[in-house]
Amino acid sequence: MSSHYAHAVHRASVWVADVAAALGTQDRHYARRVLRAWLHTLRDRLTIDAAAKFGQQLPELLRGTYYDGWEPSRVPMRYNAAEYVQRFAAEAMVPPSEVPAIAATVTHVITDHMSPGQVAEALAELPAGLRATVQDGAPAGEPVEARRAAAVQPSIDDRLSALTEAVRTLARGLEGHPAVGRGVDTEQVARAARLADEILVASGG
Repeated sequence: MSSHYAHAVHRASVWVADVAAALGTQDRHYARRVLRAWLHTLRDRLTIDAAAKFGQQLPELLRGTYYDGWEPSRVPMRYNAAEYVQRFAAEAMVPPSEVPAIAATVTHVITDHMSPGQVAEALAELPAGLRATVQDGAPAGEPVEARRAAAVQPSIDDRLSALTEAVRTLARGLEGHPAVGRGVDTEQVARAARLADEILVASGG
Protein backbone atom coordinates (compact mmCIF):
# COMPACT_ATOMS: atom_id res chain seq x y z
CA MET A 1 0.00 0.00 0.00
CA SER A 2 1.42 3.38 -0.98
CA SER A 3 2.09 6.10 1.58
CA HIS A 4 -0.86 8.07 0.16
CA TYR A 5 -3.31 5.27 0.86
CA ALA A 6 -1.72 4.40 4.16
CA HIS A 7 -2.31 8.01 5.18
CA ALA A 8 -5.90 7.94 3.84
CA VAL A 9 -6.70 4.74 5.74
CA HIS A 10 -5.06 6.07 8.91
CA ARG A 11 -6.92 9.37 8.79
CA ALA A 12 -10.32 7.72 8.33
CA SER A 13 -9.52 5.17 11.03
CA VAL A 14 -8.72 7.96 13.48
CA TRP A 15 -12.20 9.40 12.97
CA VAL A 16 -13.78 5.98 13.58
CA ALA A 17 -11.61 5.43 16.65
CA ASP A 18 -12.60 8.82 18.07
CA VAL A 19 -16.29 8.07 17.54
CA ALA A 20 -15.83 4.73 19.31
CA ALA A 21 -14.05 6.39 22.23
CA ALA A 22 -16.72 9.07 22.56
CA LEU A 23 -19.42 6.38 22.63
CA GLY A 24 -17.50 4.37 25.22
CA THR A 25 -16.99 1.29 23.07
CA GLN A 26 -14.07 -0.60 21.56
CA ASP A 27 -16.29 -2.00 18.80
CA ARG A 28 -15.01 -0.29 15.65
CA HIS A 29 -17.69 -1.88 13.46
CA TYR A 30 -20.40 -0.41 15.68
CA ALA A 31 -18.68 2.99 15.57
CA ARG A 32 -18.36 2.80 11.80
CA ARG A 33 -22.07 1.97 11.38
CA VAL A 34 -23.01 4.91 13.56
CA LEU A 35 -20.67 7.29 11.72
CA ARG A 36 -22.03 6.09 8.37
CA ALA A 37 -25.63 6.60 9.53
CA TRP A 38 -24.78 10.11 10.77
CA LEU A 39 -23.19 11.05 7.45
CA HIS A 40 -26.03 9.64 5.34
CA THR A 41 -28.90 11.08 7.35
CA LEU A 42 -27.31 14.52 7.28
CA ARG A 43 -26.37 14.30 3.59
CA ASP A 44 -29.87 13.38 2.45
CA ARG A 45 -31.44 16.30 4.33
CA LEU A 46 -29.12 18.85 2.67
CA THR A 47 -29.32 20.54 -0.70
CA ILE A 48 -26.86 19.37 -3.36
CA ASP A 49 -24.68 22.43 -2.82
CA ALA A 50 -24.59 22.06 0.96
CA ALA A 51 -23.98 18.31 0.77
CA ALA A 52 -21.11 18.72 -1.69
CA LYS A 53 -19.51 21.47 0.37
CA PHE A 54 -19.67 19.34 3.50
CA GLY A 55 -18.32 16.28 1.68
CA GLN A 56 -15.22 18.16 0.57
CA GLN A 57 -14.13 18.42 4.21
CA LEU A 58 -14.17 14.67 4.82
CA PRO A 59 -11.18 12.33 4.66
CA GLU A 60 -10.92 10.58 1.31
CA LEU A 61 -12.25 7.18 2.41
CA LEU A 62 -15.03 8.66 4.52
CA ARG A 63 -15.98 10.76 1.51
CA GLY A 64 -16.60 7.49 -0.30
CA THR A 65 -18.80 6.30 2.56
CA TYR A 66 -20.61 9.65 2.56
CA TYR A 67 -21.47 9.54 -1.15
CA ASP A 68 -22.31 5.83 -1.26
CA GLY A 69 -25.95 5.53 -2.34
CA TRP A 70 -26.44 9.28 -2.76
CA GLU A 71 -29.22 10.26 -5.17
CA PRO A 72 -28.87 13.99 -5.96
CA SER A 73 -32.18 14.01 -7.81
CA ARG A 74 -34.02 13.16 -4.58
CA VAL A 75 -32.48 15.66 -2.17
CA PRO A 76 -33.16 17.35 0.07
CA MET A 77 -35.46 14.76 1.66
CA ARG A 78 -37.88 16.65 3.89
CA TYR A 79 -37.91 14.49 7.00
CA ASN A 80 -38.49 15.81 10.51
CA ALA A 81 -36.71 14.89 13.75
CA ALA A 82 -38.86 11.83 14.39
CA GLU A 83 -38.33 10.52 10.87
CA TYR A 84 -34.61 11.25 11.16
CA VAL A 85 -34.45 9.10 14.29
CA GLN A 86 -36.12 6.19 12.51
CA ARG A 87 -33.81 6.46 9.48
CA PHE A 88 -30.71 6.70 11.66
CA ALA A 89 -31.79 3.78 13.86
CA ALA A 90 -32.44 1.55 10.86
CA GLU A 91 -29.07 2.23 9.23
CA ALA A 92 -26.97 2.15 12.41
CA MET A 93 -28.91 -0.80 13.85
CA VAL A 94 -29.52 0.89 17.19
CA PRO A 95 -32.72 1.46 19.22
CA PRO A 96 -34.50 4.69 18.22
CA SER A 97 -34.44 5.85 21.84
CA GLU A 98 -30.64 6.00 21.70
CA VAL A 99 -30.37 7.96 18.46
CA PRO A 100 -30.47 11.55 19.83
CA ALA A 101 -27.61 10.90 22.27
CA ILE A 102 -25.59 8.99 19.69
CA ALA A 103 -26.12 11.60 16.98
CA ALA A 104 -25.08 14.45 19.29
CA THR A 105 -21.97 12.54 20.32
CA VAL A 106 -20.93 11.97 16.71
CA THR A 107 -21.66 15.63 15.92
CA HIS A 108 -19.19 16.73 18.59
CA VAL A 109 -16.50 14.35 17.33
CA ILE A 110 -16.88 15.46 13.72
CA THR A 111 -16.93 19.12 14.76
CA ASP A 112 -13.54 18.61 16.42
CA HIS A 113 -12.10 17.14 13.21
CA MET A 114 -13.46 19.59 10.65
CA SER A 115 -12.68 23.19 9.83
CA PRO A 116 -14.18 25.69 12.30
CA GLY A 117 -17.82 26.40 11.55
CA GLN A 118 -18.16 23.71 8.86
CA VAL A 119 -20.49 21.44 10.83
CA ALA A 120 -22.48 24.39 12.19
CA GLU A 121 -22.94 25.68 8.64
CA ALA A 122 -24.32 22.32 7.49
CA LEU A 123 -26.58 21.98 10.53
CA ALA A 124 -27.93 25.48 9.92
CA GLU A 125 -29.63 24.03 6.82
CA LEU A 126 -31.80 21.80 9.02
CA PRO A 127 -35.13 22.74 10.61
CA ALA A 128 -34.79 23.74 14.26
CA GLY A 129 -36.24 20.56 15.76
CA LEU A 130 -34.02 18.28 13.72
CA ARG A 131 -30.98 20.46 14.33
CA ALA A 132 -31.56 20.22 18.09
CA THR A 133 -31.62 16.43 17.85
CA VAL A 134 -28.44 16.17 15.78
CA GLN A 135 -26.53 18.85 17.65
CA ASP A 136 -27.74 18.67 21.23
CA GLY A 137 -29.37 15.26 21.57
CA ALA A 138 -32.85 16.72 22.12
CA PRO A 139 -35.12 15.16 23.09
CA ALA A 140 -32.78 13.48 25.52
CA GLY A 141 -32.34 9.79 24.78
CA GLU A 142 -31.46 6.94 27.06
CA PRO A 143 -27.77 6.55 28.01
CA VAL A 144 -25.95 5.14 25.04
CA GLU A 145 -25.17 1.44 25.28
CA ALA A 146 -23.21 -0.07 22.42
CA ARG A 147 -25.43 -2.78 20.96
CA ARG A 148 -23.25 -4.72 18.65
CA ALA A 149 -24.54 -6.80 15.77
CA ALA A 150 -22.13 -9.30 14.31
CA ALA A 151 -21.76 -8.45 10.67
CA VAL A 152 -19.95 -10.37 7.99
CA GLN A 153 -17.58 -7.89 6.43
CA PRO A 154 -16.74 -8.24 2.74
CA SER A 155 -13.20 -8.94 1.61
CA ILE A 156 -11.66 -6.76 -1.11
CA ASP A 157 -8.91 -6.96 -3.70
CA ASP A 158 -6.06 -4.53 -3.69
CA ARG A 159 -7.73 -2.15 -6.21
CA LEU A 160 -6.24 1.10 -5.01
CA SER A 161 -5.44 2.57 -8.41
CA ALA A 162 -9.08 2.15 -9.42
CA LEU A 163 -10.14 3.98 -6.27
CA THR A 164 -7.84 6.89 -7.06
CA GLU A 165 -9.26 7.49 -10.50
CA ALA A 166 -12.85 6.90 -9.46
CA VAL A 167 -12.70 9.29 -6.50
CA ARG A 168 -11.10 11.90 -8.73
CA THR A 169 -14.01 11.42 -11.13
CA LEU A 170 -16.40 11.92 -8.24
CA ALA A 171 -14.64 15.11 -7.21
CA ARG A 172 -14.68 16.47 -10.77
CA GLY A 173 -18.37 15.71 -11.04
CA LEU A 174 -19.19 17.62 -7.87
CA GLU A 175 -17.03 20.54 -8.87
CA GLY A 176 -19.06 20.69 -12.06
CA HIS A 177 -22.35 21.24 -10.22
CA PRO A 178 -25.16 22.41 -10.74
CA ALA A 179 -25.43 19.72 -13.38
CA VAL A 180 -24.19 16.96 -11.10
CA GLY A 181 -23.56 13.91 -13.19
CA ARG A 182 -23.17 15.73 -16.51
CA GLY A 183 -20.14 14.26 -18.18
CA VAL A 184 -19.53 12.02 -15.17
CA ASP A 185 -19.55 8.23 -15.28
CA THR A 186 -22.13 7.63 -12.56
CA GLU A 187 -21.36 3.92 -12.40
CA GLN A 188 -17.72 4.74 -11.74
CA VAL A 189 -18.75 7.19 -9.04
CA ALA A 190 -20.84 4.48 -7.36
CA ARG A 191 -17.92 2.04 -7.56
CA ALA A 192 -15.63 4.67 -6.01
CA ALA A 193 -17.96 5.14 -3.07
CA ARG A 194 -18.37 1.41 -2.47
CA LEU A 195 -14.66 0.70 -2.82
CA ALA A 196 -13.67 3.48 -0.43
CA ASP A 197 -16.12 2.15 2.11
CA GLU A 198 -14.83 -1.41 1.67
CA ILE A 199 -11.21 -0.32 2.12
CA LEU A 200 -12.14 1.41 5.36
CA VAL A 201 -13.83 -1.79 6.57
CA ALA A 202 -10.84 -3.90 5.60
CA SER A 203 -8.49 -1.55 7.46
CA GLY A 204 -10.26 -2.48 10.69
CA GLY A 205 -12.06 0.88 10.96
